[in-house]
Amino acid sequence: MSQQGAEDWWQKLYEDPEAGPEPDPGDTLDHRFRSAAVVVTDAPPARPPEPVPLPGQRRSAPDPAAADPALPDLTAPDPKVPPTRRPAGPGAAAGADPRAGAGADVPAPPSDPRRAGPTGYALGDVTVPPEPPVSEWETPRAEEPPAAEAEPVPVPEPVPEQAPAPAPESTPDGRRPEVRHLGDRAPTYAAEPGSLPVADPADLDRQIPDTVLEGARHGTYTLRAASVRGDSARYRAEARRDFLLTARFGTGDDALVLVALAGGDRAAPGAREAAAEVCHGVASAIGRSQERLAADIRSGRRDALRSGLQRLTDRGYGRLRARAAELGLAEEDYTAGLRGLLLPVDPQCRTRVCFGTGAGGLFRLRAGQWQDLEPGPDPREPAAGDPADGGFRFRASVARPGDTLLLCSGGLADPMREAALLPAALAARWSEPEPPGLAAFLADTQLRLKGYADDRTAAAVWEA
Repeated sequence: MSQQGAEDWWQKLYEDPEAGPEPDPGDTLDHRFRSAAVVVTDAPPARPPEPVPLPGQRRSAPDPAAADPALPDLTAPDPKVPPTRRPAGPGAAAGADPRAGAGADVPAPPSDPRRAGPTGYALGDVTVPPEPPVSEWETPRAEEPPAAEAEPVPVPEPVPEQAPAPAPESTPDGRRPEVRHLGDRAPTYAAEPGSLPVADPADLDRQIPDTVLEGARHGTYTLRAASVRGDSARYRAEARRDFLLTARFGTGDDALVLVALAGGDRAAPGAREAAAEVCHGVASAIGRSQERLAADIRSGRRDALRSGLQRLTDRGYGRLRARAAELGLAEEDYTAGLRGLLLPVDPQCRTRVCFGTGAGGLFRLRAGQWQDLEPGPDPREPAAGDPADGGFRFRASVARPGDTLLLCSGGLADPMREAALLPAALAARWSEPEPPGLAAFLADTQLRLKGYADDRTAAAVWEA
């Protein structure tokens, strides 16, 4: 059909329906609608539209290839091949996709009817609508790679579980303080407390803890003190009989620090009460005489100190005898050994005063060697009935830097004198530049030895 014929057809269809040439038998309304639908529709057909014979044009013979079953059916799109869009623009070629001639399975998009072609037209006196925008389904999409060629998704490696941070150790060498024993054989009793002692609901103020721990630092010295229930008392669920008292009297450089400890025979029924009473009595008297005692210590009046402290000790034991009579007990059943230590707070005064009577001990560690500052009584002399009779102990000495003074009850003094392993172990532990902490000192005083199961009470002073 010529260009003039197409122009006449559109004029006849839209401008003057009554004008036109002689009707053609092949010119039907269906043919005209099919031709106009190509212009107004946006959706491309699955295959190129078949040319419609116009008026005055003969229908062409069918294409033999269209009936060949071996050729692909272009009316149904292949699901394996994604639809493609013919590029739009003035330079786009009309007709089928050139790839179709090369054996591609992609159906060719329809030609633009506003450009010259089998069903198109040349611009004449007909208004041409603008080119419709690209629809969403015609938007080109990137083809997904085959499953075999797809890049594998990286799997995150499992993060190894981190071990918890170690707990801080309490000793410089990294070991936790523990109760240990010395020698080849362990003691008979267990190292840790067992049953609690039976309590009296009417006298709970007299409840006695298993362990007492104390510490201080004044002037040039460091103080550590502890009182521990013995293995025998723990096994029998009995209360600790040793007693420990620490106190500071006065303020400033005139102040005095007192450490008083006492321990009785574990077989004596009133040993615990006697130990507490004698410590309280002597400590009260020293507190009232603090100013005079401090002046005597700074002045170095040793004779005045000895006589004064001995009178205070005698009075304390006199009260014990009176109390034993009130309770109907023998004097030896209501008594305890006493040890006291006076430490001036003044850093310029290095005098250390020790006193006491009965069971107990005073030791000094100097240059790695222990010195027993209270030699035992002469076995050739008869034992005194009263601990204060002829058995008063007094020593005033000037401390040297690096010295360690140990004051203890009979439960620790006996193994210090009789078992070489204990003083050797304490000498190795206490020769460090810094004094032990409270926990380490408590572990040191609990170094156990077979055959020594009494309460242990100790006070140690490290000189800077």
